[in-house]
Amino acid sequence: MTDSEDGGANDPFDGNDELVAGTDPDATPEAIAEDVRHDIQLGHVQDDVSHVLEERFEEAGIKARPEEVDDLAEEIEREASS
Repeated sequence: MTDSEDGGANDPFDGNDELVAGTDPDATPEAIAEDVRHDIQLGHVQDDVSHVLEERFEEAGIKARPEEVDDLAEEIEREASS
């Protein structure tokens, strides 16, 4: 994975997140974020978005720092509400 144009410590997709062996190789942070965004727009997500992301990342074997998850959740909420 390559760094996004923003990069830096606050970039949840900077390639420093760990993938656990034996997980779904198609479950990327980007794909999970898009799924959550879509589920919010359909009204399927009633819980805290950060919590939903943490659960889905855990299920996919993706480890991300809590502050990265929170930042991504805020971004998803903004995009889903517009």
